[in-house]
Amino acid sequence: MATNDVRDGKTMKSFRCKHCHNPLQADPRVKDQQFCSADDCQAARKKAWLREKMATDPDYVETHRLAQKKWQENHPDYWRSYRKKHPKPPPAASDPQDAKIDAIRTYLNDSSIICDLVPISPDGVKIDAIQVKIIPFSRL
Repeated sequence: MATNDVRDGKTMKSFRCKHCHNPLQADPRVKDQQFCSADDCQAARKKAWLREKMATDPDYVETHRLAQKKWQENHPDYWRSYRKKHPKPPPAASDPQDAKIDAIRTYLNDSSIICDLVPISPDGVKIDAIQVKIIPFSRL
């Protein structure tokens, strides 16, 4: 979406950045400018270039793979050192429901009551009891 604007007798091109979508004046030194100079937009431009290059240039892919392999050979203890500096977080609770109950206990007061709700069918038979916690909003 390039448009032209005339200032001081010179034609100024404008464009909309592909990443942030802001309308901007194009840099006359950059032919077919598509990204602005913001750091996030430049990172997006580089990522798009790399994705395109990896998809269309098998020589570049091979060179990239060999460079990574060489770096790994020159830094054999990198991951061991990284794991030492960045230990794994503790495992998540085995039952997510338990985690929710534990987390909410700090917000509950002592006046809460746990009750069983037992619906009874018209013929007097109990069906599917559920447990609920009754929390009063105010003390009477």
